[in-house]
Amino acid sequence: MKKLIILFTIHYSLFTTLYAGITDFKTIDKATKAYEAKEYTKSASLLKKLDAKSPQKQYDLGNALYKSKNYDGALEAYKKAEGVDEATRLHNIGNSHFQKKELDKAIEAYEKSLKLRDDKDTKFNLELAKKMKKKKEEQKKKQQKKDQKNQKKKDDKKKDNKKNKDQKDKKKDQKKDDKKQNKKDQNKKDQNKKDKKKQDDKKKKDKKDGKKKDDKKKEGKKKQDEKKKSDSQKEKKPKDKKGDKDSAQSQAQKKKSKEEKLKEQELKRLMKKMQKGKTPTMMYQMGAGKKPRKDDDVKPW
Repeated sequence: MKKLIILFTIHYSLFTTLYAGITDFKTIDKATKAYEAKEYTKSASLLKKLDAKSPQKQYDLGNALYKSKNYDGALEAYKKAEGVDEATRLHNIGNSHFQKKELDKAIEAYEKSLKLRDDKDTKFNLELAKKMKKKKEEQKKKQQKKDQKNQKKKDDKKKDNKKNKDQKDKKKDQKKDDKKQNKKDQNKKDQNKKDKKKQDDKKKKDKKDGKKKDDKKKEGKKKQDEKKKSDSQKEKKPKDKKGDKDSAQSQAQKKKSKEEKLKEQELKRLMKKMQKGKTPTMMYQMGAGKKPRKDDDVKPW
């Protein structure tokens, strides 16, 4: 990088000749020696003690402050030094702004100086300031791109972190929901088991109660049947003889009825035969399988 060219015009002799008294001359002499010895802060301090307020004093003070790297103080002194060579003053103002990295103001001061006088050193400083500005802008753009890239990375990382966090939270919530659902399902299964057990127990109880009821009913019916049978047997005992007698009478009547028919037929046949043979009629009874009663030997005639 090319070094900034600094222009200084010293006006000590002019200042001494026109304005200096004996005391001021001694102070100016000390300031000059300090400046030459590169004791710029001491030189500036001595110059500030001078009572005179001339452009030359401000310009020399500006040079001393600039050399001591007090660029703000130098600018202030140069601005008050109107009356000295304007092109040189503007050149040094440009240098002060350049040192402060105020490149736009430095370029403006150099351009004003060149309008007053064409100077190769001022041109050099102007080109240097423009190059520095361009480089600074490029660095700024580059830095902006870098910052944007870094910001994008940060944003992407932030998004990824958020996404990962959301996924983790989602999984956590899902796991929690699954656990809750599993618990709910398990509770439902347990409840269903309980309900089924209750139903089974109820069915068993109902079946058992039904069986008991049926057994009780059967037992009752059995007892009732036994009672009826017992009562029936009791009722039938005195009636058995009568019943047997009635049955025997019925059979006898049937048998008698049959015998009577035979008798009637035999009687008709005999009567018919007797009529044909003109034999006397004889009446008799037939008793098959009967023991003859006492009156059975009685003759009907």
